[in-house]
Amino acid sequence: MYVLGIWDGHDAGAAIVRGNKVLMAVNEERFTKNKLEVGFPVESIKCCLSYLKINPNEIKHIAVNTSDVAKTLTRLLPRVKKYYYLFRRRKLKPSFVNARREFKYKITEFPPNFLSNAITKSYFKKELERLGFKDFELYLVDHHMAHAAAAAFTCGFDKAVILTLDGVGDGLSGSVNLFKDGKIKRLSGISAKASLGIFFEQATNLMGMRELEDEGKLMALSDYSYKIPDEKNPLLKLFWVDGLTVRTKYSTWKRYRILQDLAWRTPHEDFAFMVQKTLEKHTLQLFQNAVKATKARNVAWAGGVASNIKCNMLIRKYSGLKEWYVFPHMGDGGLALGSALYVNNIVFKVKRVEFKDAYLGPDYSDQEIRNALKSHKELKFTKVKDIASRAADAVCDNEVVMWFQGRLEFGPRALGNRSILASASSKDVKDKLNVQLKRRDWFQPFCPSLLAEDADRLFENVGRPDHFMTMGYMAKPEMLLQVIAVVNVDNSARPQMITDENPLYRRLLERVKERTGYGIILNTSFNIHGDPIVNTPEDAIKAMNKGGAKFLAIGDYWVEAKQ
Repeated sequence: MYVLGIWDGHDAGAAIVRGNKVLMAVNEERFTKNKLEVGFPVESIKCCLSYLKINPNEIKHIAVNTSDVAKTLTRLLPRVKKYYYLFRRRKLKPSFVNARREFKYKITEFPPNFLSNAITKSYFKKELERLGFKDFELYLVDHHMAHAAAAAFTCGFDKAVILTLDGVGDGLSGSVNLFKDGKIKRLSGISAKASLGIFFEQATNLMGMRELEDEGKLMALSDYSYKIPDEKNPLLKLFWVDGLTVRTKYSTWKRYRILQDLAWRTPHEDFAFMVQKTLEKHTLQLFQNAVKATKARNVAWAGGVASNIKCNMLIRKYSGLKEWYVFPHMGDGGLALGSALYVNNIVFKVKRVEFKDAYLGPDYSDQEIRNALKSHKELKFTKVKDIASRAADAVCDNEVVMWFQGRLEFGPRALGNRSILASASSKDVKDKLNVQLKRRDWFQPFCPSLLAEDADRLFENVGRPDHFMTMGYMAKPEMLLQVIAVVNVDNSARPQMITDENPLYRRLLERVKERTGYGIILNTSFNIHGDPIVNTPEDAIKAMNKGGAKFLAIGDYWVEAKQ
């Protein structure tokens, strides 16, 4: 009954589900150390099999996804995929940039066809057979159905409207679906031409940032603009919402040139504001229409656009929904799991899976941690009985602590197992962390982890606790001093609210509350900016040394740099 899901594009990865449980889900970047790695996820598949002690012959159902013309071309010519990856990450600058970009926008709009489906299946069968898989059934899942399945089968709702919005995949940029009685029914598709995700990606590129990676920076920068009225925002006319779809009169390339002209003559923060406002206005209208048309007031969504927490906050407040859910690995890195969940539903009739937390990667034994520490003479370490309290005390004393515990998180957010921790109320510590250790742009905010029971004390209109850092909230004005290090300039934040899903991390927050009165800390991903989140104990030590950090809490070991 195992189902293996695979994704070989942007942020490649693999996942294994069985019955109503997600057993494993990882992404290739955590092994290759190339952020948002592309290509067939050999290391992710091997990790899933090894960790679960499964032989390839035990897996008879394998789900893959996305067979549009552009993706098929990169499978036939893997150098094209790698070339674009290096270009996107600003590792090389090719000639004829505009011509290449225009070609990319055009070819990604072509949907799958009989030939692309056949080539895709042949490609995956060959790659899987090289790894020892045989006598398996291969299922090809639609790109947006994989996104929808990820949200539908993990949301916990019996009935919900499921929306997907991203750049482009299988000829679409989004979809509206109804989830009922354990089945997903597509109600509408949004054309690739009218992609709000590509629109935001283009704007990110024109700000000198990396597309498919730095869109969060554009969102954060938008808060530094003066509020530009709608009648002075020319970008609002680029799209309109028509029932359950989005339309545009412009080609993707024409829209890029319009954005390019506006970006050239507009201050960066004002340009970012107009782009963000355009996304918010049209996405909110689409969600409002979907809730009204389906009369399903529980809403779940996925796709890269769902990573925009400011847009999510407006949807939560004003779309008419009752309960909400955002799949935590909302971008393409979640497609492997989404594909596996879809096939699990089709073949084994599983209507939902347990999804209380996202700790779905590997963990490491005490001996593996100790062996890694012993090989680094520049560190001193001791084993302590209560590592959570030791780390909490350091945070309360305005120290920065690198925190490595348990199973690796699945997705882009550090959720208390591969995190860097600091005080939520110290602006000085925040600035030091940003400049010295994380080395990020000055306008990027950090995020908080907090006890779920303290959320209503610190933030407005909380409602359903967010365990996965997928939603925006406004800090209460009277509580700003308690959260000054974890809010943006407009006092918004993206908190993780802890109940009982991570007992050790909860113990740390409880100790912080004992000392400060509030169970909240700054939590940012355990990595140096531009690198993937750390996976192994050796990764953690290297990041500690590279960042010049003083303290590391890894397993039960308290580690200090000698200098």
